[in-house]
Amino acid sequence: MHMGSCLCGAVRFTVAGDLPPPDACHCSQCRKQTGHFLASTDVLKTVLTIDQTEALAWFMSSENVRRGFCRTCGSTLFWEPLNRERIAVAMGAFDTPTGTSLGHHIFVADKGDYYAITDGLPQSP
Repeated sequence: MHMGSCLCGAVRFTVAGDLPPPDACHCSQCRKQTGHFLASTDVLKTVLTIDQTEALAWFMSSENVRRGFCRTCGSTLFWEPLNRERIAVAMGAFDTPTGTSLGHHIFVADKGDYYAITDGLPQSP
């Protein structure tokens, strides 16, 4: 069982079970939403429980994907493809320990020019 919340605590959630290794997404949308890149873990929607939802807001970033955030403090929380069984949960929103570590980098061809990826993990363009 892993618990988490936004910065102000207005949105709280629980993920039942172990967390899969997260990815770091370097696409321009994730960078603009978070201010850097988004580290998130993909879990089945059925194991995610959002306990407090009053402050949860969704932004349709494309036709098939919405991004969840706290309307009070602005914390990035979720990335949800609408027609898939999984939802990405932002790693920074989890209470520690998470019991997992970064597994790979995605959309590195779109990464910012102000940093290098030097951790030796697999990278997908």
